[in-house]
Amino acid sequence: MSIKRIEIGPRMSQAVVHGSVAYLAGQVALGDGVAAQTKGVLEQIDALLAAAGTDKTKILAATIYLADISKFGEMNAVWDSWVAAGHTPARATVEAALATPDYLVEIVVTAAV
Repeated sequence: MSIKRIEIGPRMSQAVVHGSVAYLAGQVALGDGVAAQTKGVLEQIDALLAAAGTDKTKILAATIYLADISKFGEMNAVWDSWVAAGHTPARATVEAALATPDYLVEIVVTAAV
């Protein structure tokens, strides 16, 4: 079975497709606040899913990491307007220290291709 790597870097690929599954690395974006960063992350996810030959309607699972869980509602407002109705994935949201204090949200998704 072939493996397709997307946006290969020295440490990691931004996405890997194996068989009929696309695995995305954790996506982060800079911006002023959780809502802006969430929007930026979701735009990146859309682009990576397209490069993998799939889209958000085929997301199987998502894990969302928030630097501050009190911003859960703010993140959810953006997520809810983005996620495809009737195609909501399994999802977990946790509070975690992210790679740098500049990052407020990180999202990892796995999708069918």
